[in-house]
Amino acid sequence: MTAGPWHRRHPVAVDVAIAVAFALLDTGLTLLRATWWPTHPGPLAWAMLGVQALACLSLAARRHAPLTVMAVLGGFTLAVSLLISPVGALTPAHPGNVWAPLATALAAYGPPFYGRKRWSRLTALAALAVFTAIVARVWEPSVTVITIGVLRTALGPLLTLYFEARRRLVLALTERAERAERERHLLAEQARAEERARLAGEMHDVVTHRVSLMVLQAGALRITAPDEATRQAAEELRAAGCQALDELRDLVGILRTAPEGDPTPSVAGFPALVAESTAVGTPAELIEEGDRALASPVVGRTAYRIVREALTNVRKHAPGARVTVRVGYGAAHLRLTVRNTPPAAGPHRALADTGSGLGLASLRQRVELVGGTLRAGSEPDGGFGVEATLPSYVPTAETVR
Repeated sequence: MTAGPWHRRHPVAVDVAIAVAFALLDTGLTLLRATWWPTHPGPLAWAMLGVQALACLSLAARRHAPLTVMAVLGGFTLAVSLLISPVGALTPAHPGNVWAPLATALAAYGPPFYGRKRWSRLTALAALAVFTAIVARVWEPSVTVITIGVLRTALGPLLTLYFEARRRLVLALTERAERAERERHLLAEQARAEERARLAGEMHDVVTHRVSLMVLQAGALRITAPDEATRQAAEELRAAGCQALDELRDLVGILRTAPEGDPTPSVAGFPALVAESTAVGTPAELIEEGDRALASPVVGRTAYRIVREALTNVRKHAPGARVTVRVGYGAAHLRLTVRNTPPAAGPHRALADTGSGLGLASLRQRVELVGGTLRAGSEPDGGFGVEATLPSYVPTAETVR
């Protein structure tokens, strides 16, 4: 760790050095008759000179007791003023001088700077006003003395206020910059989290769909292959596909948004989905009623995902079942139904175990985002049905360009 500046590490030593310096300086100036020193000093003058030195040494406590230091120097200045007039015990060589020692300037600087509480600040201002009146000897009107006295006691507090305001401004600007940096970092983290969720959702919707098709095709090839080598290769391919689906399970998340520029096909992709399902041994029929153009892009993509997920679930959990996909396009709503007959055999355990359990939850969230409803459940005949009602039009940037 790098040590700070010496004067910050040893504040007491610095204050003592300053106090000694002012005591020597004021003693020297007084002996040179720049303040209250008389032409013919007597015992009283020498005694007051010693008291002045002690008063200047009180600056060593300016950080911890600033008001006390001001009271000590103010009391000494008032005592000298009274001894000169009206008592007449001292007769200055130059009556027009300011009789207060220079240490009063530093003493005036202390209370406004070191008084941190509201009550101490108010007390400091009141004490400073009295201190200024004593140094300027307002009861003996003199333009020179009053001007020098006011400048001597006001300059320190004014500098204090300036540096304090500057310090607070720098702290405020620094805090604002740090807050902006933190907000920028949080926004970046949020964007990354949303992107991770989007990618995970796409992985569930796209990769799982495609890999499940590959596994089923490999299983079919294993049964129909004319030779053992081909059947063995098909089995290895099927096992690798099942393992890939299992490893992907931990990476799947809930899809949160439907970002602009989504590459997912729309309602025009329904025939291809149905054809793929039929090709891998799950017969499917598509029935469409109405005009596809009534479905806005985001609604079409949502409907496509519902059909894709439903067909994927049938292949995994209801082998041998037949599927009917019915889509009705209306001016106000798009109604979608995917129903399958009871399965002809038990579910493919290798495929069924690869699911994350988030497919329908992700779809329900998508449907709710566009203001629709989704229902999924068993049918009375033993089959399974997925029904969705979506608004036909959901305004997005795509629809207004």
